[in-house]
Amino acid sequence: MPGHPGERPPGAPLYAFDAAFSGENGRSGPLAGADEAGRGSLAGPLVAAAVVLGEGEVEGLADSKTLRPEARETVFAEVLRRCEGVSVASFPAWWIDRYGVGSANREALRGALSALADRAGCCLADGNLRLRPEVESLPRADSASATVAAASVVAKVLRDGAMRALAAESPGYGFERNKGYGTPEHRLALRELGPCRVHRVSWSGVGG
Repeated sequence: MPGHPGERPPGAPLYAFDAAFSGENGRSGPLAGADEAGRGSLAGPLVAAAVVLGEGEVEGLADSKTLRPEARETVFAEVLRRCEGVSVASFPAWWIDRYGVGSANREALRGALSALADRAGCCLADGNLRLRPEVESLPRADSASATVAAASVVAKVLRDGAMRALAAESPGYGFERNKGYGTPEHRLALRELGPCRVHRVSWSGVGG
């Protein structure tokens, strides 16, 4: 068994990683995994999700960034059907402008994991932020851990849905396509229309 979760053999299955992680160094399961979506976006919220998976494997589960939208939706529904617990925390653009995206990321992950504290024996978050003493963070955990991958799917699907709703409220920016990220289409719209209420106006290229 590897001495550190980052030292897994290449190609080790996501569920095998979780089983090894939960049993190492005095940890005990079940494992809660957390990830965020929207950190690098120019508009819209940052959304974090935490998941405790149940029995059985979710077919097709993977890091949300590697899945096509249709596959993400299918996996999302299966995660919700099979999980023992799921929680979500979100911070809007104005909060990110006031306190910074790093703080929003940290507080969203903390909040999502805290809501599952009574269901989890150990916690793993994607990234390298220091969250709480009982939470371990690991860069690229969303591609290593089944629970973190599940959290990445939940966060991504819910945030994409929020951006589609915001597209109806603030037309012209293409939020339904770019999800608030800095695509050429989005940056052109910003130059022509200026920012709307859900833009992160403190960010370079957004607020002028």
